[in-house]
Amino acid sequence: MAIYNILKEGDPALREKSKLVPKITPNIIKLIRNMLETMYDAEGVGLAAPQIGVLKRVIVIDVGDGPIVLVNPEIIEGQGEVTETEGCLSCPGLVGDVKRDKIVKVKGLNEKGEEVVIQGEDLLAIALQHEIDHLEGILFIDKATNLRKPE
Repeated sequence: MAIYNILKEGDPALREKSKLVPKITPNIIKLIRNMLETMYDAEGVGLAAPQIGVLKRVIVIDVGDGPIVLVNPEIIEGQGEVTETEGCLSCPGLVGDVKRDKIVKVKGLNEKGEEVVIQGEDLLAIALQHEIDHLEGILFIDKATNLRKPE
C-alpha cells in the first residue's frame, strides 16, 4: 500500500475532466486501496482520483459507516436542497457554504466491477456530490459562498 500526495488547489490536474474506467483491472484495485489509505491518513471523508493526479473516474468515501468505492459514478437522481459548510483535502485551510441536493442516488461500479446504486442523504449525499464534482474538474470553492478559514 502507498499513501499518495494530495494535489492542492492551483494544480492544473484538478481542473481536468477524468476519463471513464473501461474495466476493473489489478491496477485499478491497487489504486482504490491506495486511495482509501491516503484518505484515512489525511483524515478525510472522501477522495477522488484526480486529487492524487490520476485522471480516472474513481472515488472513495467513508462518512463513518465503512468505505464506499465507486468507479464511473454518476448521479441519476437528486432531490431536496441543503446548504452545509464544506472543506476539501485539496483546499486546506478553507471552508465555505455549498448548496447541494439533500438526497442523491448514484450509479457506478464497485471494485468487483458490479453495478451498484447508492442512495445518500445528508453527509453522504454531500460527499458523493463533492467527489463526483472532482471528476469534472470542479472544486467546492467554485460553488461555495462565505469562503473562510475554519474555526
